[in-house]
Amino acid sequence: MEINWGLMFSSYGAVFTPSVMLLIAVGVTAGIVIGALPGLTATMGVALLVPLTFGRPPLESLSMLMGIYAGAMYGGAISAILIRTPGTPAAAATVLEGYPMARRGEAGRAMAMALFASFFGGVAGAVIMTLASPLVSAFALRFGPVEYFGLAIFGLSIIISISGRSLIKGFMSAFFGLLICTIGFDPISGFPRYTYGTMELMEGPPFIPTLIGLFAVSEVFNEALKSGVAKSVTAKLDQYLPSWADIKYCFRELCRSSVIGAVVGAIPGAGGDIASFISYGEAKRASKNPELYGKGQIEGLAASECANNSCQGGAMIPLLSLGVPGDAVTAVLLGAFTIQGLQPGPMLYKEHIDIVYQIFASMMVAQFVMQFIGMAGIQLFARVIMVDRSILTPAIFVMSVVGAYAMRSNVFDVYVTLAFGMVGFLMMRYDFPLSPILLALILGPLAESNLRRAMVMSGGEWSILFTSPIAVVMMLLAALSFYLSIRKHQQIESRLAEMEVEFEKNLGESTESPERPA
Repeated sequence: MEINWGLMFSSYGAVFTPSVMLLIAVGVTAGIVIGALPGLTATMGVALLVPLTFGRPPLESLSMLMGIYAGAMYGGAISAILIRTPGTPAAAATVLEGYPMARRGEAGRAMAMALFASFFGGVAGAVIMTLASPLVSAFALRFGPVEYFGLAIFGLSIIISISGRSLIKGFMSAFFGLLICTIGFDPISGFPRYTYGTMELMEGPPFIPTLIGLFAVSEVFNEALKSGVAKSVTAKLDQYLPSWADIKYCFRELCRSSVIGAVVGAIPGAGGDIASFISYGEAKRASKNPELYGKGQIEGLAASECANNSCQGGAMIPLLSLGVPGDAVTAVLLGAFTIQGLQPGPMLYKEHIDIVYQIFASMMVAQFVMQFIGMAGIQLFARVIMVDRSILTPAIFVMSVVGAYAMRSNVFDVYVTLAFGMVGFLMMRYDFPLSPILLALILGPLAESNLRRAMVMSGGEWSILFTSPIAVVMMLLAALSFYLSIRKHQQIESRLAEMEVEFEKNLGESTESPERPA
């Protein structure tokens, strides 16, 4: 499928309207604030604000969500640099070089490079998404029930990658998510399952209230057990753009990290945190002075921030082309598409190609808006992390309840949100990952419905699953991914543990050593 450049340019014209630009600006601002607050992830921000898009035109609602996505990925660097607490998991690698720079009085320089690297990576990711998505979609138009089942199995095979330290707990979370998927009407016969006579459960647990409960309300319950306020910020932020010398010095890492971030983002389940650590590791490996890493190397900061922002465009590729979310944020965006009556996947390019190109345009525009708002509000956003948690936590809870109710104006959805909030809280307390549940909730129905359709087509013959070369390749890749993930799980955990020890050691040395330039 070739890119329709005429439609692309007209899509930018549709985005450059007052209402859409205003919503992108609102989304970017909200995303930066959410990302800057430790504990509030981009996933939570998008999940909280998805209900606000209900009833609005697809372009306006999806453009605002693109803005939130872009803003939150940059916002995580603010607290990472200033108080050594990444606002989002994707900003974890930013701490390694950003905080030491702030401690030696270069907070402004670090913040300026973080903003520029985020912009650079975001634009690169949007370009890659625009060029790659149509090609992937053209291939995916060959998909039928058997191929979609193979795709769902391949997507579910990444559960190991998002299971955290315990594979058993990750599998248990995924199994719990698959059990939830069985609630509601049977996809073929229409027989109600596990509804216990409750009409609201005939279509299964409502997706957005479930999502808000698992990722937002659970965090509220978790924060309620803590006390205190955020650390104060005393850094002087007097630089809004990196110097030309810093840009030239980091340009090679910016280019390399943009590609790494987009490729990693296109792998379902990887995410910005993995992309940023991989790019940081590659930057350190390629550096002429690797011994200085951990003490405030600006190229390491640029590599991590550029990668986690280019990951946005990469994660949108499988979402738009295959209907499989690339990370947790795009999983929430999948729900937003559904609310708008759109089904991401190959048919989206056939039935709503205008919306696809408008999404390309809105993500690109969101990067420029983020750069402008980031420069204008750098002082203000830095103070957001000083908000008293005793004020912030109740506000998030109220927004969660209102958002859940606003979807269908149904009190039952509020009960669902609170119930899953408690479930998520208990799982977090006992170190059960929540991401496998989300993955199962999305891919479980896809796998079940297409498997049942394939069985109907074949008259119950399982051999139909192995008649399609695409499906066979997908399932072989799933088996290979599963096998390699198990083998490398311990190695990855060992490497992360070594990086944590090295970081603590380097941080201690940088604190004790006299201040010196990078």
